[in-house]
Amino acid sequence: MHAAVLKKYGRLLWEEVPDPSVKDDEVLVKVAYAGICGSDMHLYHGDFSPRTRLPLIPGHEFSGMIVKAGKHVHQYNKGDRVVVDPIVWCGACAACQIRHYPACSSLKLIGIDMDGGFAEYVAVPQTTLYRIPETISYRNAALVEVYSIGFHACNRAQLKKGDTVAIWGTGRIGQSILQAARTITESLIFCIDVLPQRLAMAKQAFPDIVTIDSSTQDPVSVIREMTNDRGVDAAFEAVGHAVPVPDRPNPVQGCVRSIRGAGTVCVLGLGDIPSSILTKELIWKEAKIIASRVSHGEFKQAIEHLQAGRLQPDAMISAEFSGNETQHAFSLLEKHPDKYVKVLLKMHSAKTNG
Repeated sequence: MHAAVLKKYGRLLWEEVPDPSVKDDEVLVKVAYAGICGSDMHLYHGDFSPRTRLPLIPGHEFSGMIVKAGKHVHQYNKGDRVVVDPIVWCGACAACQIRHYPACSSLKLIGIDMDGGFAEYVAVPQTTLYRIPETISYRNAALVEVYSIGFHACNRAQLKKGDTVAIWGTGRIGQSILQAARTITESLIFCIDVLPQRLAMAKQAFPDIVTIDSSTQDPVSVIREMTNDRGVDAAFEAVGHAVPVPDRPNPVQGCVRSIRGAGTVCVLGLGDIPSSILTKELIWKEAKIIASRVSHGEFKQAIEHLQAGRLQPDAMISAEFSGNETQHAFSLLEKHPDKYVKVLLKMHSAKTNG
């Protein structure tokens, strides 16, 4: 088979590699589409070293069809259309003992800790599989993983109908939170970024949201004014590597200052620079800061909403490339981050696609 192999950091090669072996409790998936995630960009630059070992086939967001099943696989069959939850937990640590698998102390991810979906075929455990109906194309199904992160964040924040929301960062994760949140609440949603083109993408998909360019406006002041100084019920930080803006709070500070009393801040951004907050601002509000990582079974939730037409995959997908163009796709994302949200890689011909 062929795969996009990360031989050295900053360079992906499309080359012929051995077909994956399939264990008794695994299936072989013929990959249709795979999505490039922000984590893949970190991986590409070596930010996960020494956790990841090269050479590696990345890719943890993908859809496809089962073409072979191990002898201990009884719930899935050859020909099933599936998406793959890339999370592999240990089952033994304190978090796993209470079934809080995203907090597993030795959590591993397909495509980061082991070979993934930037390939024509990949072997995965049967426990990672979710069936997708014929009404969802493989192209759109490749977004289920990133949508599940958005739904998980909303679940962690206990978002409910009627809640107002602020989302710092309108990249892949921010826009997945936006789409997930819109299935829960019809109330006011603010999106904050320093990239006008990304804000425009979000606004085009959801004209009723309020977009704020924090390089020209003070987000907290706008939110306070438009909520009659009440603040929002929940604020999400999905920026990660924030670009400092003079006279503006960092994204986590902005979240704390924009929520109402007893509101919730949910932090997802994987930044390496500490984000300072004034703890008394949090204490005065008796507010909560929680973290959200990957997903916790929200694949089913994402599939149901995608099937019902409540999500807008076309608003997420900025471009598609063939598998042999993987290096080119990464180069474009690196050079023009403001122009792309989700880029998909097509691993097989239309015969595989729904």
